[in-house]
Amino acid sequence: MKIKEAVFVTSNTDVEKCPAPDRPEYAFIGRSNVGKSSLINALTKQNKLAKTSSTPGKTQLINHFLINEEWYLCDLPGYGYAQVSKTEREKFMRMVKKYIATRENLMNTFVLVDIRHEPLKNDLDFMQWMGEKGLPFCIVFTKADKLGQGKASKLIALYKRKLKETWEEFPPMIITSSETREGCKEILQYIDEINDYFVKE
Repeated sequence: MKIKEAVFVTSNTDVEKCPAPDRPEYAFIGRSNVGKSSLINALTKQNKLAKTSSTPGKTQLINHFLINEEWYLCDLPGYGYAQVSKTEREKFMRMVKKYIATRENLMNTFVLVDIRHEPLKNDLDFMQWMGEKGLPFCIVFTKADKLGQGKASKLIALYKRKLKETWEEFPPMIITSSETREGCKEILQYIDEINDYFVKE
């Protein structure tokens, strides 16, 4: 798949106000400062589609983009940002979880984790919630250009060992870099394959 057009549609905090569920949809989420906006821009080859910032926690709304007039890309608020109050963090997570659990055309959620860090509790907790709800997701390791291949392989192996404690089968995993666009082709191919399973009402 090649992205020829990516257009901003809407931002809101209410799942009921999201675009009509008439196309397949894919959500991107991760800890604040995981490089989510940069990866979305790399995927779409548009430097300013998703707003990047040196300040973590910038995304605080459910943001929808229409891709090739065929499917929606949804940019979700990050979680785990320490400088936002606990009340605000909990509010964001309630909004995000409601969206993921009830959005009927959501085909897959890409859960982004920074490949430079060992498995973190809030990432693992979020994946566990997804698993318990039976919601499909893919783990996307970001910032692969910041590490050598050997170190990256060791950290992914550590992730697999940690997941194996509670998971019988691993979710799909893709290694990415917004700088080199590594993994972008794999993500788009993954989306392309899943799109075939979308049944329009």
